[in-house]
Amino acid sequence: MTTKVIHEANLAEVNQLGDNSAEFVIRPLFYGYGNTLGNSIRRVLLSSIKGAAITAFSIEGTTHEYTSIPGIREDVVDIMLNLKNIRLKSHSDEPVEISFEIQGKNAGENGRVNAGDIKLPSGIEVGNPDQIICHIDDANYTLKMHLVVETGRGYLAIEQASANRVHSNMIALDAVFSPVLRVRFKVENTRVGQDTNLQQLTITVDTDGTITPREAFEEANAILVNQYTALAGSTTVESAPAPGVEQESDDSGLALPIEELGLSARTANALVNNDIKTVRDLVALSEVDLKDLKGFGSKALDEVKEKLTELL
Repeated sequence: MTTKVIHEANLAEVNQLGDNSAEFVIRPLFYGYGNTLGNSIRRVLLSSIKGAAITAFSIEGTTHEYTSIPGIREDVVDIMLNLKNIRLKSHSDEPVEISFEIQGKNAGENGRVNAGDIKLPSGIEVGNPDQIICHIDDANYTLKMHLVVETGRGYLAIEQASANRVHSNMIALDAVFSPVLRVRFKVENTRVGQDTNLQQLTITVDTDGTITPREAFEEANAILVNQYTALAGSTTVESAPAPGVEQESDDSGLALPIEELGLSARTANALVNNDIKTVRDLVALSEVDLKDLKGFGSKALDEVKEKLTELL
């Protein structure tokens, strides 16, 4: 009796469903691994992806959250809830303090103040600029706010946020750092040739726009790899490529630099500027990924596909 080798997983498809939604199809999988991988990837996606949020704020003229502000339609509690809904991306691991002010006459329609009205420093981006902060009813009133943006993973309780405040006179906010809004997965049976004892896992990821679904998916799997590698020690287990998936050969030309592929200068420069330096880097990207590259148009895509067909 022979022992069946547990073959490697294979990311067969990445389907873009919207600007911030994508579907990842993994097949074929060793039987039973659909739920094993689906559950673990989903849990990490929802709990452990790095994000940013407002953790404290102050409004000039107020001392606590249980108050109203003359000239502002909302009270401080309403503004707190609106600030918690602002989706942010921070490139700093340290807390970032932001100060901004806006006069009523310079606010939007009906005195509306949006997240996009905040003048953000470099390294901070807002994912939902249309998120309402408040409405200024007095054209002569000037709203002055101070915010603290921090990065983290998972959920920050109000008690912890309050204890770790940068300034004691600020109002602390509990925060959900995760940029992943929803994750769903489905497991189906599949087959390769005569082998019917295989599974297909489809994972759908929705994000808030501060990170792409693919970035979140890859980060979640990288986290799992780190955890399992630490536990495995020096033990290794024999594996094999997924059924129906050809293994790369050593002489396939994947190490060839992009500059030597014979592409036009414009196309080659666009790839190199996006940190794609070899054919191996290039073939790792889907057609959707290539279309998303900066400075990479449809003509460049057609040129690359033609060259890869000749080479591979």
